[in-house]
Amino acid sequence: MLVLWGSIVNAIAIISGTLLGVAVKFPERVSQTIMNALGLAVVIIGISMGLKSENILIPIAALVIGGIIGEIANIEGWITRLGQALQSYVKGRKDKVGGPDLTQGFLTATLVFCVGAMAVVGGLNSGLQGDHQVLYAKSMLDGICAIFFAASLGIGVGFSAIPVFLYQGGIALLATIIAPILSEPVIMELTATGGMLILGIGLNILGLTKIAVGNMLPAIVVAVILAMF
Repeated sequence: MLVLWGSIVNAIAIISGTLLGVAVKFPERVSQTIMNALGLAVVIIGISMGLKSENILIPIAALVIGGIIGEIANIEGWITRLGQALQSYVKGRKDKVGGPDLTQGFLTATLVFCVGAMAVVGGLNSGLQGDHQVLYAKSMLDGICAIFFAASLGIGVGFSAIPVFLYQGGIALLATIIAPILSEPVIMELTATGGMLILGIGLNILGLTKIAVGNMLPAIVVAVILAMF
């Protein structure tokens, strides 16, 4: 349990931030402005992460291969159905937790909170050294982001605490096994590929495109495999 403490704190911070964000009532005009601001911020986050690649061919190949896998598996469809299933358990806030918003909030928050060096390094430190300081810092950042995400994208943001906990907790539990695999170059290519997916999410939030980002999620695993070789 101690090895998972950092991941538990991170999940609690996301849920707390979401509840606070959902409780805040904004007029429609203000909500739209917040949505646009978040979209711009997510775009910048995606670009900054995407530029971390030292071999741009790896993220490109990962997105293509991962996209093909995702389209065949129809991951976007599964995520949408998951959002609809989660919606059935949430009562009395139809304006805030409609299917598309809940799904978008869940996918956006999951990518932003899971992809990146802090999640990987924090999980490894928790598992190898029992040091949760990186995840504590990440929890503070994620909690603050969850407030603003939830204010515009709804309660779906809070459900991202589940994959965040499973992802970081899994890294912590398997740290001794996966530490040699997740070298710095591998983490950089994973981060760059994830950043490109986050860029797609940002463009979707701004309404500029309608990219099926969910179908490209296998690209993250593909990027790790390609970077290893």
